[in-house]
Amino acid sequence: MSRGGRALGWGAGFVVAGLVVTGCSVEEGPVSPGPVSATASATSAAPVPAPVPLALALTPVDKAADVAPGEPVTVAATGGKLTEVVVTGQDGRAVAGALAADGGSWRSTEVLGYGKTYTTTAKAQDGSGKPATSTSTFSTVKPKRQTALSMNPLDGQKVGVGQPFAFYFDAAIADKAAVEKSIRVTASPAAEGAFYWFGDKEVHWRPKDYWKPGTTVTVDAAVYGKNLGNGVFGKEDRKATVTIGDSVVAVADGGTHQMTVTVNGVVARTIPVSLGKKGHETPYGTYTVMSEHTDYTMDSSTYGVPADAAGGYRTKVAVASRMSNSGIFYHSAPWSVRDQGVRNVSHGCINMSTENAAWLQSISTKGDVIVVQNSGGPALEAWDGLGDWQIPWETWQQGGKR
Repeated sequence: MSRGGRALGWGAGFVVAGLVVTGCSVEEGPVSPGPVSATASATSAAPVPAPVPLALALTPVDKAADVAPGEPVTVAATGGKLTEVVVTGQDGRAVAGALAADGGSWRSTEVLGYGKTYTTTAKAQDGSGKPATSTSTFSTVKPKRQTALSMNPLDGQKVGVGQPFAFYFDAAIADKAAVEKSIRVTASPAAEGAFYWFGDKEVHWRPKDYWKPGTTVTVDAAVYGKNLGNGVFGKEDRKATVTIGDSVVAVADGGTHQMTVTVNGVVARTIPVSLGKKGHETPYGTYTVMSEHTDYTMDSSTYGVPADAAGGYRTKVAVASRMSNSGIFYHSAPWSVRDQGVRNVSHGCINMSTENAAWLQSISTKGDVIVVQNSGGPALEAWDGLGDWQIPWETWQQGGKR
């Protein structure tokens, strides 16, 4: 194309046409010139782009206040690359961080302190090697309150296929989305799962279906320094790696007075049992074993009936495994052996012989599943212990009391 933007003349057209036909079989003779494509013309005249000026973006920005110390400090460079980034606390100690291999960004790898002042100093070079420096001084928040987090299960434990992962805060959480974003539950093999809130201080995570035996579950609850709403910040992080054991599922039937125990899908034993008698019917539904005990004292006062009242009791048993917070256990009951397999005579627990209770506890662990059916009682409340499986998946996915 000429300076005035007109199409090129013959000679140029001839060269282009000659290039086009060199790979073809043609007759000898003159070649007529053809028009030059607009694309080719535009390409030949494309201007060289101007270099992008160096720019540094520091986060938090200079003079930022009330910064959440659990959020990372970052620096990003455009039009050049970072050569050094240092974040220094008011005590002079440097904060650990990592520079990207291409020099395009830097990110802190440790959390900051509450109520502290920090300075970020970033050094970089533009495309021609010209250096530049940028700084940012900021301060972190002083929380109105810090909330502690406890969780179940704990690091290193082996649990059953029904085990949900429960997280308990000692302060009400206003920003529940912030909590869910901060807690990562990772399973190998992978499992679909979701959070569900039981009030403002307790949230559970469970898979859509029972865990697969042998699954490894890793929990990273990175709540420290995170704003959880209404001036409440996380006090410390929690981590755990948990293993899922064999699939132990027991089905107790109040009509047949039998409990069928399967291990990894195979029936291991059928146990004669006695469930709750009239007026004390065992709630029906899917329970998750919460804890296991030996030489345990069963006390009716734990669910509101004084031991010395009519219908009250305080009895030590050899074997007991808790199924609910409201006092439902499966336990050894030598006094009701003649009724086991025949009729329901308990105060709501699942009675069985000492030998059968000891055997079941020996193959079982917390997180195992016990299903009660045909008991004549009310449905187990999902909030009563770890009754998470009482909630249909479609409802669970809605997240509970947000």
